[in-house]
Amino acid sequence: MRLPIYLSALGLAVATANAQEAEFEIVIDGVHVRNAETALPITIMTEEEIRDEARISIGDSLSRQPGINNSSFGPAVGQPVIRGQQGRRVMNLTNGMPNTDASGNSADHANTVEPMLATGIEVLRGPSTLLYGGGAIGGIINVLDGRFSDELLVPGFAVEARHDTASDMDTLVSRMNFSSGNLVWHLDLTRREWNDMEIPGLAIAPDYLEDEHEDEDEDHEEDHEEMENTDGYIANTGGESAATTIGWSYVMDKGFIGFSANRQENQYGLPGGAHAGHEEEGEAEEEHGEDVFIDMKRNRYDLLASFDDLALWLESLNYRLSRTEYEHAEMEGPGIVGTRFSNDSWQQRLQLTHPVINNWHGVAGIQNSQETFGAVGEESFIPTTDIDSTGIFLVEALHADNFTYEFGLRFNHDKLDPENLPGVSRSFSTQSYSGSMLWDVNAAASFGLALSHSQRAPSVEELYSNYGLADVGDCVVHFATGACEIGDISLQEEASNNLDVNLYLSLNNLEATITAFYNQFDDYIFQANTGAEVDELPVRAYLNEDARFYGVEVDTTFFLSPDWELRVFADSIDASLENNGRVPRIPPYRLGSELSWDLGDFSASLSFLHAFDQDKPGLNELETEGYTRWDLEADYRIESPANGNLQLFAKLRNLTDDEIRLSTSYLRGFAPESGRSLELGVRYNF
Repeated sequence: MRLPIYLSALGLAVATANAQEAEFEIVIDGVHVRNAETALPITIMTEEEIRDEARISIGDSLSRQPGINNSSFGPAVGQPVIRGQQGRRVMNLTNGMPNTDASGNSADHANTVEPMLATGIEVLRGPSTLLYGGGAIGGIINVLDGRFSDELLVPGFAVEARHDTASDMDTLVSRMNFSSGNLVWHLDLTRREWNDMEIPGLAIAPDYLEDEHEDEDEDHEEDHEEMENTDGYIANTGGESAATTIGWSYVMDKGFIGFSANRQENQYGLPGGAHAGHEEEGEAEEEHGEDVFIDMKRNRYDLLASFDDLALWLESLNYRLSRTEYEHAEMEGPGIVGTRFSNDSWQQRLQLTHPVINNWHGVAGIQNSQETFGAVGEESFIPTTDIDSTGIFLVEALHADNFTYEFGLRFNHDKLDPENLPGVSRSFSTQSYSGSMLWDVNAAASFGLALSHSQRAPSVEELYSNYGLADVGDCVVHFATGACEIGDISLQEEASNNLDVNLYLSLNNLEATITAFYNQFDDYIFQANTGAEVDELPVRAYLNEDARFYGVEVDTTFFLSPDWELRVFADSIDASLENNGRVPRIPPYRLGSELSWDLGDFSASLSFLHAFDQDKPGLNELETEGYTRWDLEADYRIESPANGNLQLFAKLRNLTDDEIRLSTSYLRGFAPESGRSLELGVRYNF
């Protein structure tokens, strides 16, 4: 069977069908091709693959895919990094619509995506601004969770429970679908609790302790508060989360209408290294010991309408509307709110697809989003800002013999208008273009080439963080990240000129994808460590500077026998600035492999991942040592058509208990990844 995946200008939607045996068929802006038949660099994970890789965060769940890394901020936060791009340059979607939260504004804000509910994940590596505007200049990650259906379903129920010894994490996930007349109902929920994360050795790396002592002077020594270094665990990294979704779809002969509502709550601690050394006057801090935690709540409502064959010139019409109410408080102790972030938004998209005309097939559409983003409180450093963004796009594909050509363009207008700050609003008009060619050389090989020019407008935190600051000593510190963050009202939009070249091979016992990319940025916006300090905390400033990124991604699978497979992958990336050396927080070179054994009811795998030293750090940053990680997994399935399917699984991670610090993380010197751990779980489907 085939699993249709819609990577279109409207969004990416999936209809699941027996993921274990599925082939993938992608619809790139209305043009049906298999995933090996597009020049775009795409990573696709099936439901079964997601179950093997799913973690608490989307970044960690995808970090063993070529070109994708994780940027952690303690165990609860894992931002995906695509080819060295993260934050505002990587757009996270659920069922084809952006996740409105605060994860792009700061490294300590958790993403609202729930990987363990996913029925499919698609990643577009590299600029994807035609689809979703400047926020996708680094790539797109779309998580599909089945809350909408375009067909009537057989009733189904699934429940899963896990326990992970790394932080005594208990996770419960359940999902149910059933039909009644023309209505299809969906219900899912997630519950999770965890304690402080266990690590091999000390939380704070010796190099960072030495650096801290070197920064002290005689005048500071009496008042300086030594950073507490824990051994065997990272303090203040426990938490709990809960999420519930209800959805329904009304199915018709030529389309469907769906509605869903989602509620999420997430409370998690931030590692002490993020804000160590920061001193506030008064007794409150002494009483609460500076433990900072995030208390997040989000409500999201989605409407989806999709219709086919409405007219001879109209193959399909799709409309999506999303409303999100998001807020989180950065708590500096029980009942003590330092900063409260909020983001209320309306988002809508309309796409029209025309049928094939003289081998041309394509779509046109319009997208609009209206957001009010703000941070209020005694430590507020970003003004409440109204953000309006509108984009129009056109994408066409041409099939000619063994060649497929794709062309597209998008025009976007963005306006940022801070409240109570007259005269400092900014407006940007950006343009994006792309073209690609795919050549099916023969049945076993294809060659792809893609070129794109993309632009991104600066974001609210890049422009207005600590706006109007006359003296750096008066900076309002972002207590959760432990830094003074300074924006620049004069920042210009950044522009990316990207080249992708890929080769796909499919032989008798081998499948391989090799991709090389080169990305030249004009006026690249980045956050640099200036070397200055405020209250012993670093000052980080947003800057514009030309930059270039280039790298290679290789993913190869050897089919050794009907029962054995060997996967080998590698990726590399280099990134430099025109005047300030290396781009900060870039992933290291990596080499990985996985040997899998599948006997039907029983399967097992042994995987290996080696990350080399990151010895090319950014300005005023330290190098990051490499690591080697071994994982062992096994599961046993008991299948019964009458009584459902039961699966037992065990995952032993980081077998050698290696110390793992991620060069992509702001907290790499203060909060390593977990040590050796065992995860046990049970899954039941009916």
